[in-house]
Amino acid sequence: MTGYFRLTRTALPAGMLALLISQSAGAVDFQAGDTTVSLYGFTKLDMIYDSDNNLGDLAARPKILIDGQQASDDHFNMHPYQSRLGFKTLTPVEGSPLETRIEVDWMNNPPNGGDLRLRHAYGSWKNVLAGKTWTNFGSRLSRTPIVDFAPSPGQSKSGRKAQLRYSMGNVHIAMENPDAEDYRDSVASGFNKARGVYKVDDGARQSMPDLTLRYQAASDRLAYSAAAVGRRLSVSNDNVDDSAMGWGVSTAARFKATDALTLRGVVTYGDGIGEYMQNNPTAPAFVDGDEVETISAWGANLGASLAVGPGAVNLGYGISRADLDDVRDAGLSGAESANKQFEAVHLNYIWSPMDHVSYGMEAGYHTREVADGRDGDALRFQGMVKFTF
Repeated sequence: MTGYFRLTRTALPAGMLALLISQSAGAVDFQAGDTTVSLYGFTKLDMIYDSDNNLGDLAARPKILIDGQQASDDHFNMHPYQSRLGFKTLTPVEGSPLETRIEVDWMNNPPNGGDLRLRHAYGSWKNVLAGKTWTNFGSRLSRTPIVDFAPSPGQSKSGRKAQLRYSMGNVHIAMENPDAEDYRDSVASGFNKARGVYKVDDGARQSMPDLTLRYQAASDRLAYSAAAVGRRLSVSNDNVDDSAMGWGVSTAARFKATDALTLRGVVTYGDGIGEYMQNNPTAPAFVDGDEVETISAWGANLGASLAVGPGAVNLGYGISRADLDDVRDAGLSGAESANKQFEAVHLNYIWSPMDHVSYGMEAGYHTREVADGRDGDALRFQGMVKFTF
């Protein structure tokens, strides 16, 4: 490779360069030998007001107060932790582009942030992708834009996993890390009575990769996908040495009804699906005596975006619900307080009066229900200022 280094937008063949620019609009591109490098990112300030309990830097739904719980109301917070920095490269290798990507933000340790977090780190050449990026299960095409960093429940997980993926046209197959840092996804031994989240069994282990399959295609106005996941959930300690197979499916679509109106929807279901469904209220499985038993759950999400002025009005609804009857029958500690259902409604206006500058205003209504029927809700208002390069 030669040693020159200069800003450019014309160094690669037109097809490769178009691919790079389309994936990093507004980025700074330069040439280093045969490699085109694209630097991109943004700064984002989030301004949050919780009229009820403080839900954190992102809407942490287990913090919603339910019947019988008390805490202070009226909380305001500002943070820049969703700000992002990344770079991509494209290098011609034997006639095919070799792409790499590394991206970080500061949303580590949710529901609060401030620590550096690796979002993406992968390479892709021909049909093979290796590294950490979006899980192959489900699709991002059904995501209705929201200001809050916490995705709406019920859709496929908006998360990233280390994986080895092979693609054949519209079909993508992957082996994925079963317990990535962006997921809390293991066998439960009990539940926190205040927040309803589960306690991971001290013998929980990962004995094989998760397997995911996705088909995704698009026409002029319709984009759609169908996905499946299979996994093994295991516990091995002095009292239990058992495994159970979990699975999940998801189907999503995005339809451009008119030039101004876009509709989105997704349905997700599984037994042992766990965090492959966004904001699953509970664990994928639990320990019942000396056996591992899976937990079934389902979710749905609907959204619409209407172009208005320099931006769009976005309305979205999501629900995720787990079947906890067997968990309660097993008598696990805190089972009556286990989270059973999350719901969220988002209404916002996100606009860009000029290139590289975006603003947003949003109202979010969130609910939580636990296994014994108690429930609660929370109202959040949020604004953002975002500068992109």
